[in-house]
Amino acid sequence: MKQIKVELADNSYEIKIGSGILAHAGVWLKELGFAGKAVIITDSNVKPLYAGTLEKSLAGAGFNVNVFDVPAGEGHKTLQTAGRLYDKLAASYAERSTLIIALGGGVIGDLAGFVSATYMRGVPFIQVPTTLLAMVDSSIGGKTAVDRGKMKNIIGAFYQPKLVVADIDALKTLPQVELSNGMAEAIKMAAVSDSAFFRFLEDMIDKAMSLDSAVLERLVLENAAQKARVVKADEKETGIRVILNYGHTVGHAVEAVSDFTLKHGQAVAIGMIEENKIARRLGLISEIDSGRIMNLVKAAGLPVIMPQLNAEEKTDVLEVVKHDKKVINDKVRFVLLKAIGKPVIRDDVAPELIKEVLFGR
Repeated sequence: MKQIKVELADNSYEIKIGSGILAHAGVWLKELGFAGKAVIITDSNVKPLYAGTLEKSLAGAGFNVNVFDVPAGEGHKTLQTAGRLYDKLAASYAERSTLIIALGGGVIGDLAGFVSATYMRGVPFIQVPTTLLAMVDSSIGGKTAVDRGKMKNIIGAFYQPKLVVADIDALKTLPQVELSNGMAEAIKMAAVSDSAFFRFLEDMIDKAMSLDSAVLERLVLENAAQKARVVKADEKETGIRVILNYGHTVGHAVEAVSDFTLKHGQAVAIGMIEENKIARRLGLISEIDSGRIMNLVKAAGLPVIMPQLNAEEKTDVLEVVKHDKKVINDKVRFVLLKAIGKPVIRDDVAPELIKEVLFGR
């Protein structure tokens, strides 16, 4: 078992990474000083797989445990679902000291984190990610949110967990499409942070996609270390942390306009490719580096071509881009690459260029 510490003064916490570690969660939480009531929030897919193991671990450490599940899928990451969870928490007499534990992928982590941040003005929150996407990205850094209409993560809060437990064994039950989904965020992380990590992904992508536990553990560990470094420098995304949105300005828009039939990682993959096209037009990233990213995205089983959109959907994509959370003074900020590992933030991309790159002339 390996661990990384996210250094955030009073909000610091550890990320524990390894195989077969879910059963130790209760002991670790007890060692952190937690006791009493605990609520596991999970979804209909994950509950039958891992809720029993986690519940047994918590009960064995003396916790009084409730398990609340919601329907799986991004379409349920809403204020309405949060409202139903508030009702269940109140009915179970949850207190300000009650632990909320997110057991699942990025949707559950975002939703349970948002509920934790807002119920009784904040209750302690634990992340137990079960997908690669959640392990490498959404469980780290304290971003919590729900969606509103076509606007993804538009309502939320920064709220750090007290602990992250990433059991690599959980990835063995992932469908291949979900493994690819998470790999998009790992590729993004490497592309904006470290060329050596990117080379590791290039060398090991086949083993990672074949569920090699040692490779996946190293991948999650390295990704967590890179993200912890960025979050330490900029907890609430007022500066350097913006680089983690590479691929997301276009990606979020495409994901939303698809009514979330495109998975997040698939949309981010398309976003990286399209944003690289913008960077090429601006004289930034080289053809060689953009080609390496394209090839790695393909090797991870991810899409590289914009979906076919009608005129109304194209307009919607541009509207969502204009409402992106990174917009400042009506200027869309893109995270673009000068080279692999060398991001730059630009707010001078002409709307005509965005439209032309995404949809042609």
